[in-house]
Amino acid sequence: MTKTIFAFLNVSIVALYIIGSGLWVNAGNSFYRSLEQPFWQPPSFVIGLVWPYNFVVLIIAGILVANNANTFFSILYTLLFAFSVVTALLWAHSFYIQNNLILAAISLSVTALLTIPMVIIAFQTKAWFGLILVPYQIWLFIAASLSIGYQVLNKG
Repeated sequence: MTKTIFAFLNVSIVALYIIGSGLWVNAGNSFYRSLEQPFWQPPSFVIGLVWPYNFVVLIIAGILVANNANTFFSILYTLLFAFSVVTALLWAHSFYIQNNLILAAISLSVTALLTIPMVIIAFQTKAWFGLILVPYQIWLFIAASLSIGYQVLNKG
């Protein structure tokens, strides 16, 4: 029963992540288009490919960890994931809605850091659980560096 609850919670967190991102992330808005972009900004189609993969992998990893890790690690993984999604959505809101590049950079950096122990828990549960999360982890660090880059390039 506990495993099912944690699996459901992880899937629900991904659903909230998708909904929140869909509400706030808008690469076509005038603020975003007016910004000077970091030179390492990937083309839009790359971002369009990365996020569906990330969401699917987060669902899979959440279910796998919930069903295979001990209760302590299931709780810890789920809490870390929930907090990382809160900070990721804070990034989306602060970047696209508030146009606050400093808060956005801090939020996404915290998100990337929060996912490190998630990946470690997944690896400790089964190595391939962690491996499927590595691209998500890499993407978050790239995204955080981009957010910092936007802030540095567009001060003032």
